[in-house]
Amino acid sequence: MQFFSLSRRRTDAFPPEAFTPELAARESERVKELYAAGLIRQIWTRGDLPGAAILWEAANEAEARAALSSLPINRAGMLEILFLVPLAPYRGFIPAQ
Repeated sequence: MQFFSLSRRRTDAFPPEAFTPELAARESERVKELYAAGLIRQIWTRGDLPGAAILWEAANEAEARAALSSLPINRAGMLEILFLVPLAPYRGFIPAQ
């Protein structure tokens, strides 16, 4: 099952220096691990503000939420998950009967 999440860094609550290179490196490593495990299918950085959009592949919402919770920036309380939504196939591609 696929899920889509949209997040933003909590720059309103944390100063720029809180987002250290070490934290960014840990985040990058965790994202690579989740990608290698097949949980992250695609990831984008947001173009409007600091944050990410992620396409997840998970057995259920609990697994997707657990993966999101494992991100170091999220674990530090520095990330706001705006939404996590389940995705379903587009019905327009189903042949008419």
